[in-house]
Amino acid sequence: MASVRRTIKRREPVKFSRKMKKKLLVLFSFVLISLGGLVGRLVYIEQVKGEEYEKQVLSQQAYGNQTIPYQRGEILDAKGTILASNVAVYNVILDCKLINDDKDKYMKPTIAALLKCFTDVTEEELRAALADQPDSRYFVLRRKLPYEEIEVFQNLQAEKDKKGKKKNPNVQGVWFEKEYKREHPYNSLASKVLGFTTSGNEGIGGLEDYYNDTLNGVNGRQYGYLNSDNNVEKTIKEPINGKTLVTTLDINIQTIIEKKIAEFQEAHRDEERVGAGSEHTGVLVMNPQNGEIYGMADSHPYDLNHPWDLSSYCSQEEIDSFSEQERLDKLNSIWQNFCITSTYEPGSTAKPFTVATGLETGKIKESYYCDGVEKIGGYDIKCVNRSGHGMETIEKSVMDSCNDAMMQMADDIGEEDFYKYQNIFNFGLRTNIDLPGEARTDKLIYTAENTDKTSLATNSFGQNFNVTMVQLASAFSSLINGGYYYQPHLVKKIIDDQGNTVQNIEAIPLKQTLSKQTSDKIKGYLYKTVSEGTGKSAKVPGYSMGGKTGTAQKGNRDDKKYVVSFIGFAPVEEPQVLVYVVIDEANVQLERQSSALATDMTKQIFSEILPYLNIFQDEELPQDQTTSEGQEGSQAGNEDDGNQGTGDPEYPSEGAPNVMPDGGDGTTQEPEPLGDNVIPEEP
Repeated sequence: MASVRRTIKRREPVKFSRKMKKKLLVLFSFVLISLGGLVGRLVYIEQVKGEEYEKQVLSQQAYGNQTIPYQRGEILDAKGTILASNVAVYNVILDCKLINDDKDKYMKPTIAALLKCFTDVTEEELRAALADQPDSRYFVLRRKLPYEEIEVFQNLQAEKDKKGKKKNPNVQGVWFEKEYKREHPYNSLASKVLGFTTSGNEGIGGLEDYYNDTLNGVNGRQYGYLNSDNNVEKTIKEPINGKTLVTTLDINIQTIIEKKIAEFQEAHRDEERVGAGSEHTGVLVMNPQNGEIYGMADSHPYDLNHPWDLSSYCSQEEIDSFSEQERLDKLNSIWQNFCITSTYEPGSTAKPFTVATGLETGKIKESYYCDGVEKIGGYDIKCVNRSGHGMETIEKSVMDSCNDAMMQMADDIGEEDFYKYQNIFNFGLRTNIDLPGEARTDKLIYTAENTDKTSLATNSFGQNFNVTMVQLASAFSSLINGGYYYQPHLVKKIIDDQGNTVQNIEAIPLKQTLSKQTSDKIKGYLYKTVSEGTGKSAKVPGYSMGGKTGTAQKGNRDDKKYVVSFIGFAPVEEPQVLVYVVIDEANVQLERQSSALATDMTKQIFSEILPYLNIFQDEELPQDQTTSEGQEGSQAGNEDDGNQGTGDPEYPSEGAPNVMPDGGDGTTQEPEPLGDNVIPEEP
């Protein structure tokens, strides 16, 4: 076979035409330019717009933002007993959007679970919330529930079967927001001192109000989101808890004085008129050496855990009849602290200040003759003893509570010095105690510029000018502690939530009102007043005590309305405790309207707190203590401010006008509402 040779032709390489080359070059250039533009755009996004786009992306991912509540600072008594604290409570929150996103899957089991665990929730309420606010992620179903009430639902959510799978996976869109609720373990004890809180941890009245910013803290926050890998990213900013107040209050002393007030109110209930034993009764216990308040109370306590409840003072019928404004007015009247917000004429408790002024200026004589009346400014102003005390030494004029001698002393002192020392004793000025709502008395006191002979005379024995309880007690303390005026205060230390001291509040004398020599003389006069004078019924056997009674008429003198009082201290040498009792319009017969009501309560209080404070007896007990006490008790109803056993109450300003510097008649001024005149909404 002949071989056949095949001839294979080589294929010539394809040659691009000039036109095609141009097209490819254009295409390649376009690709390069596009890639360059894309890279440039990415760099721009990263460097310039990166943060903005990141936020947009995160906003489209599952994202959590939860408040971590702070704890408001506690309030403690002087020995560390908790008077106000916090308890954790929970708000039930519905995520309506989550439930509505898959109604068939989530709605029925979630509603069934809520109905089972929260008996006061209705199906109609739940369906209405889901229908009316379908896109809401924060619908508050219930507020401030204790943990015990939400625990059942939490257990239902977490319940698992034998394989470890959740039994109720379709119960969704319910979570619990934690917050703290103020709790007062002793309910109404020290209610006027402590105050309460309303929504948003806003203090109303008392220390809760005055130290609101100190007690409050700063909420923390937890941030969380699902990143692109479905990992949970969290950032937590811890809350800053509020500071704790360590007060000067002693819970045992506070309990004693509130018990004595309550006993008085009940003992004289419906006696002369329908109602409690007095319109108001106030008691103040303090340390005269440094201004610390051991106890402060009045006759209108309220439950700090239910401050909006009027049922203790009004029938349900009355409550139902109140308009909203009437209800708020009634609440404000109850919340007021009589010891600092109400003003009244001090009566004879002001006489030691007149004597002290005379001794300091050196203008008074060693004795004065009392004939029972002084004719001043066209008025016959009578003494408590209408027939006169006769010749009275300075000491005896205090013991007998002699108005006539006081008027003569004031005349010798003169207007300029008399009112100069009233200012030195802080009358007409606020004490600036660390409580809100202290009343102003600057327009309820005369000055050298606006007084007259009659006003000077009546002012000398405590009529025709007004004071508050804390004002008089603070000034009186300077009479008996060597002459130093301390600002009254209720908080002595502020600590953080770890117990570290943030601030010590030291007792600092603001001024010297009189010399130690004068102070010692005044203490001696007041000792004699309790030992032998008008204050005998206040004396506790075995203790040296000093003090002064007081009786003042309210408003129109013809109305026969009285404020009776007693201010006393023990022991005399180095006074450690002062007790001031004021009873406004006691519900007793006219002939029993005397300061003996106040001395009796003061004696009961001293009898309990002196042993408690470890103040030892410094006098021998009377040989026949029982007989002695019985005799003093029988005299108590008659011996009011030197009235010589007539059985009538004191009428210190009979024959004198009762015109105050502001043109009023001395009636107690209406205090301002609490909360800076803004009535808080009931939580």
